[in-house]
Amino acid sequence: MVEVDAAYSSIDEVRSRLADQRYICDNNIATVVYLATRLGKPLLVEGPAGVGKTELAKVIAGSLGAELIRMQCYEGIDEAKALYEWEYAKQLLYTQILKEKISEVTAGAATLADAVDRITSQDDVFFSKRFILPRPLLQAIQSEQRSVLLIDEIDKADAEFEAFLLEILSDFQVTVPEIGTIEARHIPIVVLTSNNAREMSDALKRRCLHLYIDFPSPELELEIIRLKVPEAEASLAADITALLAALRKLDLKKQPSISETLDWAKALVIMNARSIGDAIVKDTLSTIAKYEGDLRKAEKELAGFIDKKKSAEKAKEAAAAAATPVETKDLLH
Repeated sequence: MVEVDAAYSSIDEVRSRLADQRYICDNNIATVVYLATRLGKPLLVEGPAGVGKTELAKVIAGSLGAELIRMQCYEGIDEAKALYEWEYAKQLLYTQILKEKISEVTAGAATLADAVDRITSQDDVFFSKRFILPRPLLQAIQSEQRSVLLIDEIDKADAEFEAFLLEILSDFQVTVPEIGTIEARHIPIVVLTSNNAREMSDALKRRCLHLYIDFPSPELELEIIRLKVPEAEASLAADITALLAALRKLDLKKQPSISETLDWAKALVIMNARSIGDAIVKDTLSTIAKYEGDLRKAEKELAGFIDKKKSAEKAKEAAAAAATPVETKDLLH
């Protein structure tokens, strides 16, 4: 088994490399990613949907020039879908092609049992690596180079699958009864994501470094918009982040994600909106509000936001006017 070298030399390098991949992260994310790669431990990333958990695994792979191997979890996923399957159709095809050779092997067999014994002695021909269909876990173990294994939405899988996964992540080797044990050539960098649909077991958390990614601060979200949607007006981008911060404090059925923030910013640019007060803005709220009740709350919050902004602008103008000296004529002349 080949150990993975430290992926990054420092926390600053993590931030720099991820920034090169157009991913802005805070010091907490950079620190945990750095430690996970240095310690060779899986990274469990939890948080609301749409905050960039899956994207983090992608940019880690991109920043290291590593292959990204993704396993999407779902209810009912089992060992065969995650690890490997035998290509029975291929085995049958080879059997038909090699029918004459099989006849030669069984030629002269005195009894049926003798014939079966002779065929059984050839098991290693049909139960070999050439007939194994590798799934993501085995792909990561067999990878010729260091890879990033993304186990996405692990909370959707059941507890039995999680227990099976623990065994693989502990040893990074797989035992195929017909072949033997296959050890990892390079220990992959493992990133597991969870939307908190269910609580992860203590055993899994004990084996992983934990990272919780929440919705970004308005300042960080503004930085993300400027990076991803540079064509948006600076004032418009600032208003978007301020309004979204207010929306996320409401009791919404679905909180707007960062990806939806970017979609909204792009939509407003397409619609030539220059200010959050433009009439067209209200018609684009379906980009960030995906339920009727949420949409109505967003419309109300938008109206209140615009009113407060107008009041603030009027107060600012009044203050500026009051501070300007009034020219007076000399009454003596």
